[in-house]
Amino acid sequence: MVFTIIVHLDVKSEHIDKVKAKLIEANRVYAKDKGTIDWFVSQDVNDPTKFAIVERYEQRSDLQTHINNPYYKEFGRYVKPLLTKSIELHSVEELDTSKEVEVPPRTWSDEAEQ
Repeated sequence: MVFTIIVHLDVKSEHIDKVKAKLIEANRVYAKDKGTIDWFVSQDVNDPTKFAIVERYEQRSDLQTHINNPYYKEFGRYVKPLLTKSIELHSVEELDTSKEVEVPPRTWSDEAEQ
């Protein structure tokens, strides 16, 4: 099962370009790590101070390769002082969408329809 980390960064407005460049550099480093499927970086279309990283690994244990990469500490030391708040992390396992699924019929009422 694919293990995914979703990271949210809120950047001080005067440091947007620095963080953007560091994220692009990080993508080029981490995408090469063993067990990494994808390492995407994105910027919010409505608020340029908000960035997201989606890290996809073959399995949960591959995250350790990411953490053990010498670049990991360098990235943190560079980026953390440029943020308005702590990095927000969400760890998820992707759902298996390869199998057929039966959606149960709706049996509840929607208060918004009333």
